[in-house]
Amino acid sequence: MESFDTRLLAVFAGIYDMRSVSRAADDLQLPQPTVSLALAKLRKHYDDQLFVRTSSGMEPTALAQGLIGPVRQVLEGLQSVLSYHDGFDATRSDRRFRICMADISQLVLLPRLWESLRGTAPGVAIDVLPLAADTARLLESGQADLAIGYMPELEAGYFQQLLFHQKFVCMVGASHSRIRSRLTLKQFENEEHAAVSASGPAPWILDREIARHGIKRKVALQLPNYLGAGFVVENTELLVTIPSRLAELLQERGQFRVFPVPFPLPEYDIKQYWHERFHGDRGNQWLRGLISGLLQEAPPARSVRNAS
Repeated sequence: MESFDTRLLAVFAGIYDMRSVSRAADDLQLPQPTVSLALAKLRKHYDDQLFVRTSSGMEPTALAQGLIGPVRQVLEGLQSVLSYHDGFDATRSDRRFRICMADISQLVLLPRLWESLRGTAPGVAIDVLPLAADTARLLESGQADLAIGYMPELEAGYFQQLLFHQKFVCMVGASHSRIRSRLTLKQFENEEHAAVSASGPAPWILDREIARHGIKRKVALQLPNYLGAGFVVENTELLVTIPSRLAELLQERGQFRVFPVPFPLPEYDIKQYWHERFHGDRGNQWLRGLISGLLQEAPPARSVRNAS
């Protein structure tokens, strides 16, 4: 493909509009010899005079008349490309964001996130996707904007930001007849439990540590997620061990007693993750800032990219 200096097109449009080489040079803020040289190159390229001197000025030839429309389109396109920037405006955006999260994050985050969105970004929509084996691929491809949870398996190329430290607590209904002011390890082993097999790290961390400590747990009710845990425990004499953020949320809506777990359990970090391809995306940045403001328990932390 033949090389062509697109700046010549600006000269062409200038002469067409001004009907004068000298006036075009003034308008373009170029020396007149530069404009004259550009016109000579254009004439050679098109093998046409393009502009002919008359008593009323430099008048365009038939070829130039036909060329001016496409030239203006190219110049407008170049201006659009050169001035382009990601001007995301949450107040006007109708963007649909996709967030991967476990069911516990849905309970803790979504009501607060939705309330904030309706106040600041009424056109923005959210799709919630489950944390799964393909979460990393979804982030990399852009099919998901963020993932929230405990995901140490994410490899290099993913940024992460700490949102809060999660710990476990035990919870029973306020009317439980045997567990009143404290919970002992013996009571933990003697009571019947509701257990949760949800997405996210909490169930398997709990199962791992119970097995590691050789503790007995009588699982009388197995739940597929955390959605019904509060209602079940409040209205039975079952005991449940759940993440503390969920317990705080449930206490605002029901009658419960909450106790420390009577054996050692590690804390784990809940973070938000995103791929480096979208680190500079203005919409992604806005959403990350909104979520960190809603969930962070400390001053905003610096986001870092996982090492390879």
